[in-house]
Amino acid sequence: MKNQIKSLWIRFTKCDEGATLVEYGIALGLAVTLGAGALAVLGGDVGNEMGQASTALKANDG
Repeated sequence: MKNQIKSLWIRFTKCDEGATLVEYGIALGLAVTLGAGALAVLGGDVGNEMGQASTALKANDG
């Protein structure tokens, strides 16, 4: 039993597949955070522009 645990531990410490998964997780987290931030900033700007366009159309309609 002790030898099985020791061999499992050695195999686990030499395996680097988990590190790649962590790197992809960090990259995905950064991409989502940056995308959400950009969307929040641009969403406000687009909302303001649409409001101005709506006001201009109402002024020209009447």
